[in-house]
Amino acid sequence: MSGVRERVLAEVDASRDEEVGLLRALIAAQQDGEAAVQAIVADRLEAIGAKVEFITYRPADVPLVGEFAAEQAIAAGDRVSVVGRLEGSGTGRSLMFFAHPDGEPIAATQTWTHDPFAGVVANGRLHGWGVADDLLGVAAALTAVSAVAKAGVRPGGAIIVASTPSKRHARGVSAMMQHGFTADAAVYLHPAESGVGLREIKAFASGQLEFRITVTGRQPATTEPGHTIFAHRAVNPIDKAFLVCSALQALDARRAAAVHHPVLDAAVGRSTNLQVSAIACGEESRLSRLNLSCTIGGAVSFPPNERMQDVQAQIETAIADVANGDPWLRDHPPTLEWISGVTGMEIAEDHPLYRTVSAAVTAVTGITPSINPLHTSSDIRNPIVQRSIPTVGLGPRCGNLTQVGGIDEWVDVDDYIDMIKVAATIAMDWTGATS
Repeated sequence: MSGVRERVLAEVDASRDEEVGLLRALIAAQQDGEAAVQAIVADRLEAIGAKVEFITYRPADVPLVGEFAAEQAIAAGDRVSVVGRLEGSGTGRSLMFFAHPDGEPIAATQTWTHDPFAGVVANGRLHGWGVADDLLGVAAALTAVSAVAKAGVRPGGAIIVASTPSKRHARGVSAMMQHGFTADAAVYLHPAESGVGLREIKAFASGQLEFRITVTGRQPATTEPGHTIFAHRAVNPIDKAFLVCSALQALDARRAAAVHHPVLDAAVGRSTNLQVSAIACGEESRLSRLNLSCTIGGAVSFPPNERMQDVQAQIETAIADVANGDPWLRDHPPTLEWISGVTGMEIAEDHPLYRTVSAAVTAVTGITPSINPLHTSSDIRNPIVQRSIPTVGLGPRCGNLTQVGGIDEWVDVDDYIDMIKVAATIAMDWTGATS
């Protein structure tokens, strides 16, 4: 296999301009919409010799295991996944590469110092809207498989390359698997938000629930525009919301003491957190009036060894208990709305897939990667939770993601090329490629 690997990696080096050019083309195509990006993907897959299929689906109609989202949180309208399948010799294991072509909604591009759609390279970094989240993953899958094919190497098992929408619960990879695509293992090509690039492998993701609680109150019986002088005759929903917040804080403390996972405990000293992250009530321009309701928004993370429905039940019980202990809330109970939820997952370091991916990273970079267990709600969960397909993720150094308000989003070009080499090596080693 050493001679085969050398040929493939040499092909990656020889095609560097093409590999960077593809990524720049995907960045530029975003101005014409997601369909333009997917058209480039389909053309490249056909050029490689893959059998290409377009899967049109409606995200809300995709059945899921261990996951849900409220209707308003799900991407509306039809979406399209582009999937290419390259048949192997039939002697090895199959592999799925997947990444998402959709980025954050394009906005505030005037704040960028580089043209967000030109793919400007400066100081070794390629800048572009969505380049790190996750156009580089799409491009790396295409170019890695292309390098294998150009080098005259045939995989032992089939390789699936999937460009599947993901943002706003788009559920592209789940729709693809529901459509019948499967594999012995999957690799999610997406850079780690930690910024350390190929030094880490995504093989662990906590589950997460997002919720909203609405507490009602009562305005004072008066026709006066100001309520302050009558406030003692009202029920302030903010006061009642504080009771709910205190109950959630107490639940958070109990969970922190009772819920443990050795990997998370070692990494951050805690395995679960429940946070209230948003409170909405009243108007800044009308501070002398009491509002009729107060809304609390929050999220809870939980380790892979805990069931999502059990966490939901604990929060529901905590809210019910605080309502039963307050005369107003007893008659006017808070309303709990579950916004979204996903189940956690993990792949052990001794799993054959992890060993293959780790060895590939080491072979290309000389670095032994480690697991970062601090990802929450990562797409690596989808194949394993939905179809029991072992999955890990990896990607190059990147930064300034628009997802978190950054400008001039970038990827390190050299690390991107190394990522292509790693992906190609994984494809050869996992499937048992032959010349």
